[in-house]
Amino acid sequence: MIRYQKLGYVELNVSDLARSREFYRDMVGLEYVGPHGATERFRCDPEEPYSVVLHQSSAPGFKRAGWILENAAQFAVLQDRLDSAGCPWEEIDAAECADRGFLRALRTVEKHTGATLEFYRPAAERTVRPVQATHTSFQRLGHVVFATPERAAAVAFFRDVLNFKESDSVGEYITFMRPFPSPWHHGIGIGRAARRQFHHLNLMVSEIDDIGKGLNRARRSGVPVVFGPGRHIASNSVFLYFLDPDETTLEYSFGMEEFPEMDPRAPRLLPPGPESLDSWGAVREPGMAEKGEVESAVIRATRNAAGARHD
Repeated sequence: MIRYQKLGYVELNVSDLARSREFYRDMVGLEYVGPHGATERFRCDPEEPYSVVLHQSSAPGFKRAGWILENAAQFAVLQDRLDSAGCPWEEIDAAECADRGFLRALRTVEKHTGATLEFYRPAAERTVRPVQATHTSFQRLGHVVFATPERAAAVAFFRDVLNFKESDSVGEYITFMRPFPSPWHHGIGIGRAARRQFHHLNLMVSEIDDIGKGLNRARRSGVPVVFGPGRHIASNSVFLYFLDPDETTLEYSFGMEEFPEMDPRAPRLLPPGPESLDSWGAVREPGMAEKGEVESAVIRATRNAAGARHD
């Protein structure tokens, strides 16, 4: 089975790179790493050189996400699982790996969500300094959520091919999953929608005060708050959802259930309805998860059923 460490980075498309740079630095409070080529990089994880990357695009939303594999042996397991599922994949070339700080990396597209997923091992020699403090104290990069009319098929792919474990579902509306053996309740969510779209990016804060401060900062700055503060029933996280300048949905959350690697509790099926999403009674506002395109990479090489490489 495939084994992971964690979600390493998320890359987003934005319509105005300079405007979004200021927003993610000054409003969200991510540490600004600086420009890298045509992109802007930010940090919230003390173990990683960057956590969020912004790209200029006419279609704001999700570009790609990277999952750190537990060790190099996981590449062979992952390739075998993708080949068995008939899912095209490609190696990221050495020049791009070096530019992005990878020892080795593989890219694929999950066809039911359209999401571009990358799996990698970090470069052996890299310097990672402590995260510089801002107005918000972050614990780590949290999770990504997608929505698709093919929710059940997407859940099956992440579970049966990529070895993500189901934690909980809310009716047939959304399923929360964690990359094994990560203890956190979820690193990804798959929701149901009429079309494929990016639902939101989550950032885990270190203190519950960061939720309240974020709420008041958003209000002072005229940033739309679209849900919360509240507490999720499934993960037990305290949350706050707000919109970035392109109306892509972001979430701060504090606290989360952790699962042991051995003998975790069984996933729950919570009843559909608002009462299964929030125990505090917050009202979801218009605009939440209404905008956010999903960019699908073009995979240039794959393997056939017999395992032979072809372009």
